[in-house]
Amino acid sequence: MEPVPVIDLFAGPGGLNEGFCSLLGRDDEAVFSTAASIEMDPVACRTLRLRAAVRGLRDSERALARYKSFLRGNSSWEDFASERDAQVALNHAHKEVLELELGPTNRTQASSHIREALRTRSAEEGPWVLIGGPPCQAYSLVGRARRTHDPDFEDDVKHFLFREYLDIITTHRPPVFVMENVKGLLSHTHRGQRLFTMILDDLASAGDGYEIRSFVVSDDSSALFSGLTPGDYVIRAEDYGVPQRRHRVILLGVRSDIAAARSKILHPSTASTVEQAIGHLPRIRSRISPSRQDDLNVWREVREAGLRTAGVAKGHRPRLAETGWALGGPAPAHADGELERWLTKAGIGAIVQHEARGHMVSDLMRYAYLAAKAATGTTVKLGQLPEALVPNHANARNLDAPFTDRFRVQAWKNPSTTVTSHISKDGHYYIHPDPGQMRSLTVREAARLQTFPDDYFFCGNRTQQYHQVGNAVPPYLALKLAEVVAGLLGVSVK
Repeated sequence: MEPVPVIDLFAGPGGLNEGFCSLLGRDDEAVFSTAASIEMDPVACRTLRLRAAVRGLRDSERALARYKSFLRGNSSWEDFASERDAQVALNHAHKEVLELELGPTNRTQASSHIREALRTRSAEEGPWVLIGGPPCQAYSLVGRARRTHDPDFEDDVKHFLFREYLDIITTHRPPVFVMENVKGLLSHTHRGQRLFTMILDDLASAGDGYEIRSFVVSDDSSALFSGLTPGDYVIRAEDYGVPQRRHRVILLGVRSDIAAARSKILHPSTASTVEQAIGHLPRIRSRISPSRQDDLNVWREVREAGLRTAGVAKGHRPRLAETGWALGGPAPAHADGELERWLTKAGIGAIVQHEARGHMVSDLMRYAYLAAKAATGTTVKLGQLPEALVPNHANARNLDAPFTDRFRVQAWKNPSTTVTSHISKDGHYYIHPDPGQMRSLTVREAARLQTFPDDYFFCGNRTQQYHQVGNAVPPYLALKLAEVVAGLLGVSVK
């Protein structure tokens, strides 16, 4: 059986894509394959194209070996890209991924790209799946708080990007669609109207009609969907094996002519922790910013001061020199478990994009102190910092100061907090739990908390890599969504 084509809108770096394309059937062949992706960010498009090419090389041992050699730092990008099968795959990926800002003026171009992708797969009348999540800045609670007094907020086009998703559903009538967005969408109003209710009504009436189902509440009741509440569409990623507390609204749309088919639901699994995801990665030290001040001896003095303030004995302060690796870092220590098997399934024998970012000396001291306190089970708010570590902000000591948890350690024994695109701006919310390393999370650590496999390479500079990771859907969760969709389409999975 040929894989079921997937069209990915607002694709970001491809988290939903990766999960769907990783699902295997009983014959060990892929159940789904991406026919087209549409994304406006040029750097994310580069990431999408590279990953699409790597998927296209599943049967080319030579080209895959070249790719892994590139990741290990043993050969150049040119060595990989010049290999014949890699050239073919990269050319195909360039056609698959369309760099386009979805909007009213580009609807014809987007529809043409989708129509051609489905025609090429001979899927115009067969099963296919539409996936994606319109950008969420206008719906997020933090985004709304920051724009409370912005007179242009009500007219922000991001309020209505779901209409581009809706237009494609109406035009192309996918048998099934999956739409993801932030939990803040449930409480968002626009000019007095509850936006989530409006979206549900619009999606349900698109084309010949859709049933909007939940991935976590069964549809086998006699009332079917009439009893669903907005909260029934929320998926808590940590309940399904993702080492991160990430709560998102995810809708499952089923076209009316196939709606008689029942859909399974996600089944909770044991929670994964920060330690299981990143605890056995190579230990590295933070960098000092600006880079001209990055000196190992200075770094040791800074850490000594931070840990001394936290009351940590000298014997617990190992000496670290390595600042990490863009390519070719040592492979992580072996760890068992389903999550680790998923993360290391490509077997590249290295860890990439595991480099510490630079931080000011004052922040590094805070990181060392806060991580040491977190190791004892103590959470320290902004106003509770020792005088020497209080930021030089006018309201830092005010009891009603905003964002009193602006410095946040990710605890070893729990899932992490939500990894968002804000990680690209600073590391204050993403402090590594090991006080000896005195740093924020690396791109690879953030990617592992998002459950991207270790061979998933993010293009662009480090800030752009962080931004892509934070904007993604966890692929491991997407894999489980794909299982539900496969069952709905009558496809058996491994």
